[in-house]
Amino acid sequence: METKSVFTGRSLCVIEDFSKEERLYLFEQARILKRAMEEQDEATLSRFRIDDRDFGIYEVFLEDSTRTKESFRNAAKFHHAKVSDLNSDSSSFNKGESYSDTFFTLSGYSNTIFIVRSKLEGVCRWLEESCAAYAARNRLWRKPAFINAGDGRHEHPTQELLDEFTFLEDNDYRRDELHLALVGDLFHGRTVHSKADGLTIFDRVKIDLVAPPELAMPDLYVQKMEENGYEVRTFASIDAYLAQADVAKKWYFTRPQLERMGEQILKREAQLRHSITFRRDLLPLIAEGTKFYHPLPRHKQHPTIPTFLDTTALNGWERQSINGMYVRIVLLAMIAGKIGSEFTPSERPLPKSRAEYIHEVDLTGRPSKEKVVSEGVHPIRSGLVIDHILRGEDPASIRDHMRLISSVLGLDDAKGGEWVSTGGSDPSCYKGIIFRPGEVELSRKHLKRLAAVAPGCTLNLIKDGSVANKYRLSLPPRIYNFEDLGCTNEACISHPDQCEGVPALFLRRHDNHFVCAYCEKPHTFKQIWKSRNK
Repeated sequence: METKSVFTGRSLCVIEDFSKEERLYLFEQARILKRAMEEQDEATLSRFRIDDRDFGIYEVFLEDSTRTKESFRNAAKFHHAKVSDLNSDSSSFNKGESYSDTFFTLSGYSNTIFIVRSKLEGVCRWLEESCAAYAARNRLWRKPAFINAGDGRHEHPTQELLDEFTFLEDNDYRRDELHLALVGDLFHGRTVHSKADGLTIFDRVKIDLVAPPELAMPDLYVQKMEENGYEVRTFASIDAYLAQADVAKKWYFTRPQLERMGEQILKREAQLRHSITFRRDLLPLIAEGTKFYHPLPRHKQHPTIPTFLDTTALNGWERQSINGMYVRIVLLAMIAGKIGSEFTPSERPLPKSRAEYIHEVDLTGRPSKEKVVSEGVHPIRSGLVIDHILRGEDPASIRDHMRLISSVLGLDDAKGGEWVSTGGSDPSCYKGIIFRPGEVELSRKHLKRLAAVAPGCTLNLIKDGSVANKYRLSLPPRIYNFEDLGCTNEACISHPDQCEGVPALFLRRHDNHFVCAYCEKPHTFKQIWKSRNK
């Protein structure tokens, strides 16, 4: 029996969807393919070809592109597969149809791999989930796979793959270290955002961020780089960068997108462009062996890499662009199951965390002790008391958050109140208390909501003047299935303004922030509720 590849039917929504080990396999195959293409070794090339006219590869580019689209189109044609293209100008999107319904229909027409470019962030992740369910309930024999060809300011994972492959070529395939300068619009550039996780294929990474403050890398991606062990330095301009001694031999330029940033930025356009554009007078300062890269296109009036450099040894961007087709041919072959059956990962992915976050305190046999009552709070005979809310924060923040908790738990119409107290022995340590007298029944879902909106609190259910049940709550690993959750990123596929009906889903990070499962924007537990974001 033929062994099924671990890559078959996989989606690539963000660069981390393929592990470091899996990407290295892809690069080794791209190296073999490129050599065979240069030598026109048909026997080797045929090993990569899907060679199935009924295998559907569909390009859906809802944002302008030349290189990515044509690179994928030519890669798909190499495979002798069925290649289709959605005309976005006349598509059903313009009639108000949702992404899910459009791709449900296309999935039913024997299309297996979708290459999607959109301004909406996280769209491929949502389509991966929703179309898998569609395929299962309609008994489609292939689950659709999705390749992110760029989603807003989020990621561009296939560009990252071809960039990594090109860096490896110029490193003689050594992975011990990489010193890279990222130059240009690092704020909008999704190609540089993918590098925060993508460059982990190298053992030691030093990143020099060269951009004025207005175009600086967002903190989210700087934090990711540092968490991944990169050494990160920042410089406001190329001149400032070259004024110090430790200059990278690999420079990666991006096109400034100043038109997205308003009139005040445009007034300073010339100054901002000057800070990130290479000039002829800088050539003597560049070390021998340096390579420049660019995801392209270059602006014809204001190229950050001027055309006089095209014929110099600095030119790494042309080969970088050509490598895009080789890498994408291999990626399609892997997802189609044509290659990869011999690959066995050395490590299996860890199972998702199911850590318990609702801890019921065993009150059996607990000795009775004198009740300690917080200042201004009188004990109730029955009802609920939520204690230790935002312990250690200031009174104004605690009061504001208690209003949110009351709304989230549906307690606004009940009797009772909220109180800020110091409690304990430290008069400077404040905490919030919510109490509601009367008969109260809380389901497991209520406890999940309380853990999500007030982690660290204690819930006491009071009956006949005594604590009948006590719960200590911590942050859940995932928050979902609540209609009043909402990502704050307006460009996210799950944002209510997009009207896509995508339920919000948040995943806890190691720093106890929650990231949107689709666009990866980080939030605190206070920021994920719609009532907070009105």
